[in-house]
Amino acid sequence: MKWAALIAWVITAGGGFVLLSIWLMRGGMRQQQEGGNRIRPPLILSHFLLAAAGLVVWIVYVIADKDALAWIAFAILAVVAVLGWTMFAIWLRRRQARTSGAEVSAPGVPAEQHFPIPVVTLHGLLAVTTVVLVLLTALGVGGS
Repeated sequence: MKWAALIAWVITAGGGFVLLSIWLMRGGMRQQQEGGNRIRPPLILSHFLLAAAGLVVWIVYVIADKDALAWIAFAILAVVAVLGWTMFAIWLRRRQARTSGAEVSAPGVPAEQHFPIPVVTLHGLLAVTTVVLVLLTALGVGGS
């Protein structure tokens, strides 16, 4: 199960990297000073960096097979998940509030509103899968 969690985490990270790249290319770093309900740089960068750190801890766990590392990775992943849900809520609320005449390419549209819905959906589903697999592995379900 630890290998399934690793694969899920790596694929999830790939989707997250795609989303982060879009956010950066669409001026996400400049959103710190702009008003409105937007995903701010500290939120998305914390999510990214903690997810990457957790993945590194998980890789070390897979190699060393030390139970404490699995729990550390899970704890990091739990924080990552909360940050992810926070960003999803901001993204979804803003997306739903858009008027039908507003174009995604219009000036002032937050960078995250350029995220493709299928990538957001897949990233979220894989993230939930990763959290469940990491938790089950840390609990010892399915062997190590």
